[in-house]
Amino acid sequence: MLSKLREFNRACQLIRPGDRIVCAVSGGADSMALLFGLYLLKDEWRLDLSAAHFNHHLRGAESDRDEQFVRDFCAGYGIPLHVGSAHVAPGPKGLEAAARDARYAYLRTLPGKIATAHTADDNAETVLMHLVRGTGLKGLGGIMPVNGNVIRPMLNVTRADVEDFLEEYCVSHITDSSNDTDDFLRNRLRHQVMPLLKAENPRLVENLSATALRLRLDEQALSNLACQDDPADVPALRAMAPAVRARALERFLKDSGVREPEAAHIALAETLVFSGNPSARAHFPGGITIGRRYDRLTVLTCQAAPEELPLPLNGTVRAGDFEITCREADEVLCTTGAFTVRPDGPIILRPRLPGDRIRLSGGTKSLKKLFIDRKIPAAERSRVPVIADDSGVIAVCGIGASLDRVTPELPAVLIEIKPVTNSES
Repeated sequence: MLSKLREFNRACQLIRPGDRIVCAVSGGADSMALLFGLYLLKDEWRLDLSAAHFNHHLRGAESDRDEQFVRDFCAGYGIPLHVGSAHVAPGPKGLEAAARDARYAYLRTLPGKIATAHTADDNAETVLMHLVRGTGLKGLGGIMPVNGNVIRPMLNVTRADVEDFLEEYCVSHITDSSNDTDDFLRNRLRHQVMPLLKAENPRLVENLSATALRLRLDEQALSNLACQDDPADVPALRAMAPAVRARALERFLKDSGVREPEAAHIALAETLVFSGNPSARAHFPGGITIGRRYDRLTVLTCQAAPEELPLPLNGTVRAGDFEITCREADEVLCTTGAFTVRPDGPIILRPRLPGDRIRLSGGTKSLKKLFIDRKIPAAERSRVPVIADDSGVIAVCGIGASLDRVTPELPAVLIEIKPVTNSES
């Protein structure tokens, strides 16, 4: 087993000389083998070695027995020990998942690299579990050799290797009674399915574990390809191979706040990419809405349409991303941001209304058609401030004034529109 630990560490570079390693120990065969194996390699690898045990309090006195066994073993070999505990209750994903989450939450608080005793058998069982539940290439990759500060040095070590090692070095261990039941899927696969498959191929565990490691490399290669383009760029997404696009969308969803994107969420994002509606939108977990802004995907924020506000003479009003000033004109102007008009009644700021029209240099258009032509997303059109009076639209902020309303003569009113950023507000 020691030679396999050395071989796997050379291949994956999990442990380097001088590393601080905390070995997670339950007291079972696998974790005791890892702890004692690292103890034997401690001087060769120049390790700062300690152990950690987490008491889930799931089996009453038996859980306390496990903790005491680990305490006694570590004390006998002078191995520093960290002990954590919690009374674990079943969560949304069941008791097993809740116990795992509590255990890892504790382990990740410890300094250094956390070494767990997942074996090739565990890896093979994990691949089969993912197949049963439905999975993609990432799931077929099985257990990750490295995940943050957690390392798995025994993924090329079989359960048979562990038993031989413990016997050779006379290392005792304890048995978790819950491993004998078929309450969990992993146990049912271990007790009922794996023996049948091993009868067909005695090297099933080694082959499945090796296949998982190769598929993990394939997954990494595809993920690297997905990082080469902007994951919000719709034309780029459409041009990607489906496998690469799925990974790019997964990355975009995570960056957008969707914590654990599932296949259904990625498929939903893909419908946005290929939608004929340039303002399409969809809702995702966590109250997140993602939509198209023509050729880009973006997270949409809910902002209210501007209220109707009077625009007083010789005054300034803030509306959305614009600051609008109205004063008596001392010069004649006609630009996008400044123009002279003769108003018909009070000047107001308001959102677009049905039937609103404006004449620009290209002719007269409805504001709806104008916003479509300017590629303003549907979700944002009601937030674009419109300057109007009793005769209709005078100007649209960010676009310009209606040529029907601009006057080339004085006296007149000068309206100035200045874009503002959040830092200016």
